[in-house]
Amino acid sequence: MARPVTLFTGQWADLTLDTLAGKAASMGFDGLELACWGDHFEVDKALASDQYARSRWDILEKHGLKCFAISTHLVGQCVADAYIDERHKSILPPRLWGNGDPEGVRRRCAEEVANTARAAAQFGVKVVNGFTGSPVWHLIYRFPPTSDEMVDAGYREFADRWNPILDVFDQVGVRFALEAHPAEIAYDIYTAEKTLAAVNHRPAFGFNFDPSHFIHQLFNPVHFIEHFPDRIYHMHVKDSKVKLNGYTSILGSHLQFGDSRRGWDFVSPGHGDIDLESIIRVLNRIGYEGPLSVEWEDSGMDREHGAAESVQFVKKADFKPSAVAFDAAFASDK
Repeated sequence: MARPVTLFTGQWADLTLDTLAGKAASMGFDGLELACWGDHFEVDKALASDQYARSRWDILEKHGLKCFAISTHLVGQCVADAYIDERHKSILPPRLWGNGDPEGVRRRCAEEVANTARAAAQFGVKVVNGFTGSPVWHLIYRFPPTSDEMVDAGYREFADRWNPILDVFDQVGVRFALEAHPAEIAYDIYTAEKTLAAVNHRPAFGFNFDPSHFIHQLFNPVHFIEHFPDRIYHMHVKDSKVKLNGYTSILGSHLQFGDSRRGWDFVSPGHGDIDLESIIRVLNRIGYEGPLSVEWEDSGMDREHGAAESVQFVKKADFKPSAVAFDAAFASDK
């Protein structure tokens, strides 16, 4: 095994950490990527008491598991979204939603992400994964007529909201890894370039590489790694299946995940269009040694079946790079 295989706990937040850790260990996972919701990793409790962080490690160690990253996707989404509404209320705790005033929500969530960096440092992990939200996602179609100046202003707003947060990440020695994703400030190669430029390419900001978000946009995920080799701070293993048949659309048709009429859908690793071997090879070329974290999402499959199958699939697919040229022995004197 070249890299540890972990399980992202975000889709398992209905289970206690102890229950999930036991299940993950029995399936063969090496660790957990702890979501900052449910009872898995609560930022306010971590900052209030050193004993809380110790209690998380006690549970992990009891089951022989490690942790390399924590994740704040839900709160991060609310930092820079242009519109704050009932969708955001559904993913935030009451203490962050408050009275729902949009700017108040953004301000409280920005402070929470900064506190997540502080909590991660105390916990002993160096990467916080998450979303950023986007001031420009609603402008994606360029109609009604949308000027470059409007888009550029949105990227400046993103930088204004996130640079103070990244200052805290720098102060505590933790890096933020954006999961480039539709509805975020970066969702493909060109928007990722623009995002890095907006924050002046500061090292505190990189990416949680998740190929499932690229395959249904119809570009090769390998190119994302090749384009940003020094910014791949973490990786999710998740798959996506494109089902374009002349009726379906890559836009999703306002249909829920799992609806058979969708033009694409998330599926368990190994059941979609991701070529994991090609990704492993390029990760080897860039020297990525971090975890391969299974983010299990498949509306058509039991999650315990899917997770147990996924860890074996990923471990079988992963391999170390060669330390020698394959033809080196041809010239041997012996």
